[in-house]
Amino acid sequence: MNRIIGIDYGSKRTGLAVSDPLRIFASALDTVPSAKIIDYLQNYLQNQKVELFVVGFPLNMDNTNSQSAPLVQAFINLLKKKFPSIPVVLEDERFTSVLAHRAMIEGGMKKSERRDKSSVDKISAAIILQSYLDRTQKQQ
Repeated sequence: MNRIIGIDYGSKRTGLAVSDPLRIFASALDTVPSAKIIDYLQNYLQNQKVELFVVGFPLNMDNTNSQSAPLVQAFINLLKKKFPSIPVVLEDERFTSVLAHRAMIEGGMKKSERRDKSSVDKISAAIILQSYLDRTQKQQ
């Protein structure tokens, strides 16, 4: 089975996660400078088959778009243009950074390692992707 890529897009860095072939669990993959994300994905797709991108979409507590939503929407438009054969699904990304920090603490990560924002970004991408995987498994 083909994999699914989870994306936590930010103005400086983009966290990436990937599903296992059976689409049961998500694993943190990498953190890439946002300016290089398309190149990274093009290289990744040369070696791996991906059938779906799940992009974290920033919403406010009242379900309106957050201040960073236009930035993420511009990225989604570029993603669709560069990879027209791969569908894009949006996943609510509220609280993913908080959950990522909590996972890092519970996993025993040292405080100095938790300050590394690239770790938070890729763990956030894994949380976004796992949320999607869990939700779609329940619907089947």
